[in-house]
Amino acid sequence: MRVVITRVTEASVTVDGDLVAELPRPGLLVLVGIAHGDGTDEAHAVAAKTWSLRILDGELSASDINAPVLVISQFTLHATTRKGRRPSWSGAAPSETSEPLVEQFCVELEALGAEVLRGRFGADMQVASVNDGPVTILIDTNDWR
Repeated sequence: MRVVITRVTEASVTVDGDLVAELPRPGLLVLVGIAHGDGTDEAHAVAAKTWSLRILDGELSASDINAPVLVISQFTLHATTRKGRRPSWSGAAPSETSEPLVEQFCVELEALGAEVLRGRFGADMQVASVNDGPVTILIDTNDWR
């Protein structure tokens, strides 16, 4: 599982011109990519880490100030670019696997107390954000093994 966490002053997602979600105040924009072999254990652990990372102003975590979290599924986080000019997406899990795990990640965050907003899985989304800092963190559970 790969997750890119960005501290933002604002963020929103639009699909076909319709606003799907918008952070009500500064918080986190989280891009989530599911790989083959990922499961509920990864979703749980990464949600807990995301919620508790001390990356907000004053070394606070999202849990410390109840910062909202906008979660966007992004299979392209598992692109392989070693050969040629066209990325390979073979490392990304298929949608039948990844969609429920992205939702599980959101549910785990909510269980921890997070206000979670979601993009639309599988849609062509336009994601807008204003990075704060900028602070951007990459979590890859392969690094934890």
